[in-house]
Amino acid sequence: MFVGYARTSTAEQNAGLDAQRRDLDATGCMKLFVEQVSSVAKRAQLEAALDFVREGDTLVVTKLDRLARSTSDLLAIVARLDAKDVALRILDFGGSAVDTKSPAGKLMLTVFAATAQFEREVMLQRQREGIAAAKVAGKYKGRAPTAKAQSETVTQLRDEGVGATEIARRL
Repeated sequence: MFVGYARTSTAEQNAGLDAQRRDLDATGCMKLFVEQVSSVAKRAQLEAALDFVREGDTLVVTKLDRLARSTSDLLAIVARLDAKDVALRILDFGGSAVDTKSPAGKLMLTVFAATAQFEREVMLQRQREGIAAAKVAGKYKGRAPTAKAQSETVTQLRDEGVGATEIARRL
């Protein structure tokens, strides 16, 4: 049985979620697990999908980044699937599909996951370097400190006896 997993990071990404559902349905997934949550948060539907799949099933995702947040995360997921004799199929993997039923598929998956993580880490390093250079040049101000900007109002409301929940609601 093909079991699909679809995820977007935010609730505003409905078009992306619809596209994933469409592709998973077209692949023949009999059951779909869908969620809108950041990859760094607890992914309850991914856990449910991993618990649901049985020997001989294939977990299907549209793209690698919809499933795992890092190489180690991906390898842990693949290990869980392997322990249950469940394959992983990624529909869009650099222009073609990959399936972990074959040794070549497992090798490709591991190499591409490591490459993707490397690229992300290099991008983040460049971003940090760019921000540091912009700060030195006086061009980077960062986000406006909203809490500090309203500290006088918070203190005034607290002195008037307004509770923390009400202050948060008002501001």
